[in-house]
Parts: sequence; C-alpha cells; structure tokens
Amino acid sequence: MRLGVSTAVLALVAAPAIAQTAPDAPGPAAASSPSAQGDVSVTIYANDLALVQDTRRITLPRGTSRQEFPDVSARIRPETVTLAAPGAAIVEQNFDYDLLSPGKLMDKAVGQTVTVVRTNPATGAETRESARVLANNGGTIVQIGNRIEVLGENAHVVFPSLPAGLRARPTLSITLDAEAAGARPVTLSYLSRGLGWKADYVALFDERAGKLDVQGWVTLSNTSGTTFTNARTLLVAGTVGDGQDDGYRPNRFGVPRPPRGSQPGTETSGREQLGDFYVYPLSGRTTIASAQTKQVSFLNAAGVPAAKVYFYRNPWLGKRDEAASVDTVLKFSSSKNGGLGDALPAGTVRVYMRDVRGSPQFIGESAIPHTPMGSALALKTGEAFDVKILPVVEKREKVGDTRWRTTMRYTLTNARAGGVTVELAQAGLDSWWHDTRIVDESQKSERADADEAVWHVAVPANGSASLTATFDTRY
Repeated sequence: MRLGVSTAVLALVAAPAIAQTAPDAPGPAAASSPSAQGDVSVTIYANDLALVQDTRRITLPRGTSRQEFPDVSARIRPETVTLAAPGAAIVEQNFDYDLLSPGKLMDKAVGQTVTVVRTNPATGAETRESARVLANNGGTIVQIGNRIEVLGENAHVVFPSLPAGLRARPTLSITLDAEAAGARPVTLSYLSRGLGWKADYVALFDERAGKLDVQGWVTLSNTSGTTFTNARTLLVAGTVGDGQDDGYRPNRFGVPRPPRGSQPGTETSGREQLGDFYVYPLSGRTTIASAQTKQVSFLNAAGVPAAKVYFYRNPWLGKRDEAASVDTVLKFSSSKNGGLGDALPAGTVRVYMRDVRGSPQFIGESAIPHTPMGSALALKTGEAFDVKILPVVEKREKVGDTRWRTTMRYTLTNARAGGVTVELAQAGLDSWWHDTRIVDESQKSERADADEAVWHVAVPANGSASLTATFDTRY
C-alpha cells in the first residue's frame, strides 16, 4: 500500500469527516448517565449485523438470583445471547425492550390514578386534581370526579411511580444459579441489528499524468439505540450468512452489465483474515454513540497508474434514431505492484479531477463489490459529452429456413481536440443457439466471449469513423 495521499484528496474528504460527531465523544445519552457496560468489543459486519461482547464484573450470591444487564443493544437478537459466568449456570433470561417514553408511560397508566397539574396561562398558578386514566389513543382521556376530559396543552400528568416493565435503558435480565457466592467476570455475547458500516473511496484522477490518488473511508453507523463506550472495534468485509438469503440470484435478463475490463484478482492481501473474510480493526478504542455516524480512514494510495477509456455496449438489433453518448470508464488496479495494494471492501468510488484553476471537481461515481487484491477495475464514471455513437440496422434478410443475415453500421463522432479510441461491444450474439458467425466486418473484431464481439475503433480529432459488421444468426 502506498502511503502519502495528496492534500487535495484529504481536503475533499475532510469536510464530511469533520461534520460527524467527534470520534471518541459519547453521545447525549452516554453523557447524561454512566454506562453499565464493562470491557466491550464490537465486531461489525456490512449487512446490518454486529457481534457485541461485553465483560462485566458482578457479585453473585450462592444459589439462584436474577441479574440485570442494562445498556445492551435495543435491537439485540435475544435468541443469540450467551453468557460465560464461571461457576454459574443460566436458568432463564428476559429482554426488557419496552423503553421509557412519554407515550409508553401514559399507555401503562391506563386504568391507574394519576395527578393532573394545570397551569393558568395568565397567572402561572397551578392546580392539582386526582384523575383516572381511561384511554391514551391519539390523546389522553381522564375521569376527574364525575366528568370526563381530554387533557390539553395547559395540563401535565404526575405519576406516583414508574410502571412495572418500563426501562429507562435496554436491559437484559438473566436468572443465574451460582455454585458459590462472590465476585467474578461475566462475559455477555449477542448479535444485534442496527450497527453497520460501509466503505467509501475518494479518487483524484490526473488524466494527463495517468495517475490516481485514492483515500478510503469506513463509515460506521449506529441505530441500535445504545451507545457502546470505549469499545474495541473490528470491521469484517464480506457477506456473512444471516439466515435471510433465499438463494435467489438474478439471471442475465434485465440486469445492467458493467463496462468490460473488470477482472477479479488472485493476490493475497496482507490484512488479517477471519475465515473467508477480511478484518479491518480500528486502531485504539472508540466510542460508537447511539444515532451517530463516524468516519475512519483505512486506505491511502498515491500515484496509482490509471487510464480513461471510452466504451459502448450495443444490444442485439439495437438501433437509435439519434446518436448516444458513449460511457466514460476509469481503469486501474488493486494489485500490490502498480495498484492500490489492498483488498477493497464493497463501496462507492467517487472520482474527482482538477479544473483549469486547479480545484478538484466531481466527475462521477460507481459502486464496486468486495474486490480481492490484484483485481482490474473498470468503473463507469459518466457519459462523454463529445464522443457519440449511432448504431443502425442497415440490412436484415432471411437466408434460409432458420437463418438470418443482419448488417449493422456504427457511426462514431468525436468533437474533442484529440483523437480517441472507443471500445465497441456488440452483445446478444449467443441466445442459446451457439452458432452465430460474423461473415463480414470492416475492421477485425475480437470475440470477448460467446455473447459479445468487440472492436477498438479509432476516431480522429474533430472527426468521425464508421464500422460495419454482418452477422449470420438463427434469429
């Protein structure tokens, strides 16, 4: 991995990073009350799933006792809870997820007696009356003596106590049977939704030099309802099974195809691995506050060889009345030598170029899948303004009982001051019959696969070029 990314790339990513909550600052909930968590480790996967391991020191009496573990994730999967308690066994566990809120508090008070406090808006004087809560549906209905009222904005309710079952914080209750009394470390482990991460890449492309500077960022998000304080944090890149995959994979029909040129690599990254996944540990401990987004840098690469190419894929019998822009494609590598030098988690690559004033400007973005080190990448960043193509079905005739002969003409134009080469792919040549032939062509093609023929068409500056090809097919 090359270190020392350009200051322009750092400037591009600094703004969003600074806009987030300070990296190790606890959120409002954490600041208002101390956390009951102990030594916390969080392993976060990319598909809205995390493994939380929380070691706390508790004192148990001998025999059976109920222990409460507040500050667990509000989106815990209770069926995944395990507890390692030396000398103690789990008898029963309950997750109390009915969290305290004004609406929940009033719902629990239905049928109970509360105190209604009214404030005179003119004098500020308060009056208090006992009331029985009848309902709390779109408004609170109470009975005071012989009258029924709907509480208005000048009244509030005082409750005699906190209703059973409501918790200020997500709490796991576990009944333990201890062999002996005493203090001991207890490790609570569980899976939770609401914790996720994704990768984002900022790339600064220098077309003249053929170089690319890339900054990779991990964006953490926490919607679990709980702050994890001073946690060791690992990020796992890859798709782990979560029981929700039905095995369906879309077929090729109707699925957009990327530009040609991407190819998976065969180099092993030096990163830590966990089974078939790569692990990206955050350096040091960090607080993952509830309702927080946090960004951490994980990749710096400067001076990576890169090139811009033009590409167009025409569907079978594809024709247009007006010329279409060809795709602008950025090609580079993730290899150790001559590339980014790392395995790349799935994410979005956003590409910038300098304008004539030297300021980086956004020119497009593209998503990448989990990408092994050593891969070739071809990313569409946009559509060319000045380079166009007009595909036309010039002739189509039946030449036998089951054979057709089709002549295509592709006219390419270039309004740029320099010449360009367009990679033109004619798709749809293999529709199960496997015997399509190109019987004539004005420029030699290469058969990329059974379904596509590819030409590299040179188009002169401020000029045009034409290509014809005749296909013999069963349709």
